[in-house]
Amino acid sequence: MLLLTAVSVPLAVVWFYTGDILLLFGQDADIAAEAGAYARWMIPALFAYGPLQCHVRFLQTQNVVLPVMAAAGAAACCHLPVCWVLVYAAGMGSRGAALGNAISYWINVAILAVYVRVSSSCKKTWTGFSMEAFRDPLSFFLLAVPSALVVLNTANCLFMIPFGLGVAISIRVSNELGAGRPRAARLAVRVVTFLATLEGLAMALVLVCVRYLWGHAYSNEEKVWLEAFYVVGVPAAYLTAFVLRAGGMGLWMGIICGVAVQALLFMAITLRRLAKRGENGQGYSAHLFRPISRRDRRTSVRNVV
Repeated sequence: MLLLTAVSVPLAVVWFYTGDILLLFGQDADIAAEAGAYARWMIPALFAYGPLQCHVRFLQTQNVVLPVMAAAGAAACCHLPVCWVLVYAAGMGSRGAALGNAISYWINVAILAVYVRVSSSCKKTWTGFSMEAFRDPLSFFLLAVPSALVVLNTANCLFMIPFGLGVAISIRVSNELGAGRPRAARLAVRVVTFLATLEGLAMALVLVCVRYLWGHAYSNEEKVWLEAFYVVGVPAAYLTAFVLRAGGMGLWMGIICGVAVQALLFMAITLRRLAKRGENGQGYSAHLFRPISRRDRRTSVRNVV
């Protein structure tokens, strides 16, 4: 928690000068000013996000998920009235929306913090603050970098199809409304909503099926993401967008190329690891698909604390 708070400090400095940074990159002055003001009012949320994630992961590793869900629900219920008060009643506009996010985050943190410290289910795992938190911080950061890449890569895979559907339906609805066909626009929205729901259910099923296998594609291979996006994706995007003059479509084609190369590399890494385990006679199911027991979770959390 302390390390995440320390990392938030330089990020807060960047957010504080977001408007000036955007101006340096040639952004419109009005847009830069509005974005800079919004980022500054989001800084309190930045310092709440670290403690929130620490509490959430602490409980998830013990398979304690109901309090996490309840805290998130309570924060969501408070978020709407808080935003209304700040945005409309107080007249803060977008700044109020940013501050509302921060307040909701801190409400979530407060609920989970109280639960961890008073609940009987956390008595054996939460023993208070300790100086061991400062021991070997470099290992924490070395683990945090590939973990962040895992989350980013997974999010890219999950959100790419819904994002494409969203872009397509935005154009289609605009064209239908402009042509005076509201029924066709409504039908298009319903079709895309059905497709997005179906895709979400399919991806959720896939993630559940490979939940004990997915992480093996990333272990000790964090440079795959860098190679896929910076060696292939970025040059491809530049070539198609500016050299071949494909514009925005060229940028997306470059991103698609990077994602495709990334998927192929991860598939090759996974198959190679599985083949190596098969050659050694170790098998797959016992190691890859065995759920972690509650005793193992509590032992792991106790070692971290």
